[in-house]
Amino acid sequence: MATPRCWAATALLLAMAAAPPARGFSLPLQRPADCGDARYFDISRLACGPCGAHQRQSAGGSSCVCQPGYRMVSSNGGSSIICEKCPENMSGVTQDGWNCITCPKGLTSEGKCKCLNNEILVERSIDGILLNEALCIHCNGSEQSFSASDAAGSRCVRCEQTFINVSKSCACSSPNILTGGLCFSVTDSLPPKGVATVRFGQLGITLTSAWFLKNLQSSASACWLYSNLTACQALGNMCVMNMNSLSSSSTDACGLFQYIYVNTARLGIVHSIAFWRHNLPWLYYGDQPGLASQVLEANHFPVIFSFKGTDKDVKLQFIAASFDAAGNFLKWQNLEGGILQLCPDTEIKLNAAYTFGTTYQQSCKISVSKILLDFANPIFYDLFLEYTGDNGQQYLWAVPVLNLNLQYSEMFVNQGSNMNNWLLTRRFFLVDALSGKENDLGKLPRVIRIASKIAISIRLVSHTQRGMIYPPLITIAYTDVLVQNPETQSVMVSFSVNYEMNQSEAQIQTDITLGVLGGLAVLWSLLKTAGWKRRTGSSIIDLQTVFKFLLFYAGDLANVFFIITVGTGIYWLVFFKALQFLQLLVSQLTIDIFFIDWERPKGKVLKAVEGEGVIKSAAAPVSIWRTYFIANEWNEIQTVRKINPLFQVLAVLFFLEVVGFSNLALMDSSSSLTRSSESYIAPWSRILRFGVSAALWLAIAFLQIIFFSVFYERFVEDKISQFVDLCCMSNISVFLLSHSCFGYYIHGRSVHGHADTNMEEMNMNLKREAENLCSQRGLLPNTDGQTFQISISRKMRLHYDRIHESLTRKRGPARLLDSSANTFEQSTRAYNTMNKFLSSFIDHVHKEMDYIVKDKLLLERILGMEFMEPIEKSIFYNDEGHSFSDVLYYGNETMLLIFDILFFSIVDLASQSFVLAAILTYLQQEIFRFIRNTLGQKNLASKTLVDERFLI
Repeated sequence: MATPRCWAATALLLAMAAAPPARGFSLPLQRPADCGDARYFDISRLACGPCGAHQRQSAGGSSCVCQPGYRMVSSNGGSSIICEKCPENMSGVTQDGWNCITCPKGLTSEGKCKCLNNEILVERSIDGILLNEALCIHCNGSEQSFSASDAAGSRCVRCEQTFINVSKSCACSSPNILTGGLCFSVTDSLPPKGVATVRFGQLGITLTSAWFLKNLQSSASACWLYSNLTACQALGNMCVMNMNSLSSSSTDACGLFQYIYVNTARLGIVHSIAFWRHNLPWLYYGDQPGLASQVLEANHFPVIFSFKGTDKDVKLQFIAASFDAAGNFLKWQNLEGGILQLCPDTEIKLNAAYTFGTTYQQSCKISVSKILLDFANPIFYDLFLEYTGDNGQQYLWAVPVLNLNLQYSEMFVNQGSNMNNWLLTRRFFLVDALSGKENDLGKLPRVIRIASKIAISIRLVSHTQRGMIYPPLITIAYTDVLVQNPETQSVMVSFSVNYEMNQSEAQIQTDITLGVLGGLAVLWSLLKTAGWKRRTGSSIIDLQTVFKFLLFYAGDLANVFFIITVGTGIYWLVFFKALQFLQLLVSQLTIDIFFIDWERPKGKVLKAVEGEGVIKSAAAPVSIWRTYFIANEWNEIQTVRKINPLFQVLAVLFFLEVVGFSNLALMDSSSSLTRSSESYIAPWSRILRFGVSAALWLAIAFLQIIFFSVFYERFVEDKISQFVDLCCMSNISVFLLSHSCFGYYIHGRSVHGHADTNMEEMNMNLKREAENLCSQRGLLPNTDGQTFQISISRKMRLHYDRIHESLTRKRGPARLLDSSANTFEQSTRAYNTMNKFLSSFIDHVHKEMDYIVKDKLLLERILGMEFMEPIEKSIFYNDEGHSFSDVLYYGNETMLLIFDILFFSIVDLASQSFVLAAILTYLQQEIFRFIRNTLGQKNLASKTLVDERFLI
């Protein structure tokens, strides 16, 4: 039998099954404005609720109040009130809504008593007892009291002084003039009739401002007649709300201000400042454009800034005098704390804007609804820079304003770059939500004006290292916003502090330097072209000569630019340096090279003659393995550098990102390598990024070169010197031609006569050489000179080319596998012929193609060219510096280093990422190294008849 508890559980399950599906945690959106007059907004439910009988929505919308003619009996908030109808003879309701009362002079729309002008409403006696009938008591405006009702109509107060002065009463009767709550006599000399319009040029809207309509004429008249300080300030504020725009044909706020300014010269000036008239606010630097250069450059700020010692992190002490729209002085305000920064941020980051030397940038998007909430009433600022004089007294230096929206005679004079056209001003505001109100000051404005861009510019004084600056300049651009839907509308605003210096002289000096060095680069390129022509043995100026000169000039001009711009940044120089780098690759990949084998046959062997069937005696063949060995060693050192490229990239990246040297590229005054996550991070300076990265790259490369030159190559391994020693031990010389008639010679002829021997004899030879029991290795007797720069005669080159043509006819030994026997024998014969010719040339066998050995002149070494032309005899120049490395990476480390720096800097400038720049720099190094190795290996195989398969 089912229990009652089971029946209850079953009923609950059936009810849940029949219920509609749950909607989750959602609710309808309702606002107070959606509730209407008969409902109120229930703040506990966030929804509209019905008001009770004889009730309506309150002004705030979150409760109910009694309808006119009904009084409250009880009230607990919301809709928890009880209303009761008033009797016919007491149809009015007291101001607090709790009692009924008789109203002798009628009712307002709210059902409450009203009185005439200059009367006050009295509902209770002095001791608080409610009267049966309300009283309307007239305020006595006669000479005895001069009283009138206040704005709320609740008490009598002394009437405004202008009424008393003009009419000796509290009434401003005709023909006197009542404007803005002030009374003026018709006989007074009033300023011109003001135009109460505001022009919003960006929107193309001109509207009549309720604020101007109420206060413009009265403020101008009170300022003009009575020198009323508050009225003068209010008039100045209205001029500022009109963007300080001046026009000779308009009597708007600025026109009225200028009228009073011009006609009050007799009052004198304030603080010896010619633009600051007594009783008036200081709005302009002069009444016409043209004085900006004198204001900004005639005098420097009387304080010297420094980044040393206790003067580090010096703050710019900006201070502002603030006023409300009515002209009342509010207070002095320090700008720290984000007074002028509309974008929210932490106080530390906001205050970083005023640290001297810190370039500051801040931008954000702000909703119009927030602006209307935070800046319902405009605040006006007169900005100064505070400093301490020599006598310890605190002084203020006025900061001029460049308002980009200012119009002078219908022209935007401040939007150009010509300082002589500017009209500087003083006062400014952040948000104006007042002048754009048309009819009712209690409603939302139709248009608001926002300082969307504020930039403080601080210019350093040229020709000084003392940290002197010119007066700062604050540049402001305003944006006009037509208020339609404040919740969805937004405005982009920015605030910045920039440091500048006049670069005109530096530009002139740079141009002069470029001109001089560029001219020297032309001469240097001509000399290099002349040297190249001599080395190629040609005297004809043809298209190839012109192209070669352009390549030389591109490389030299790139070096000029690098020297000048190493501290100031570079963008397009890489093009010129890339040309020189490509020229280097091409020249190294097309050199003529031949390995001269000095080894001679040992004895004779019997050899069968093919096709004849007989055996003849022939010289014993010489082993080719020594040549292959030297070719492999040459192939390996083709891309050896004086630095380790991978270590270079990783070290630079380590110091930039891990140690924190990258922080030195921030546009601020701090030299700290670490930054707190809470502190403001200034924007990067492209010039400083290039300077820091280039300096680190050069410093680390310099240390690497010192390490490899002083320690590694001396105590571990010197591949260039070892190659020369290896040539001598292998009895093989290297003949290199980098140009048609110029090249290098490595004398590798063994002092022992032969090198193709066993280990015992090899060790014996080394021992004899160590004990000086044999001759020296040099080309000349009793010398050690094994490396030479050679300048060969034209006749020698032509003979070399004839042999070389048959040597390379099939373009390399790899084709020999598919060639005929005749072709193989022809190539072998050509190789032997070349080897015999070059060895006999070195031995002075060919008297018509002989050579001499000499030292280069100092000037020849400096200029890198040869003055003597090898017409009859070739010339061998002693070379102790192993300059044959010029055809390798090793001898071009400077060019490679500059190219790497420029490539790294260009990638970093484009991506603002040192990590990406390091990765791409290493990749390009490896790519070019691979290209150089691969093509260099093919060239080596082609020119020396060494099978490429043996080059490992």
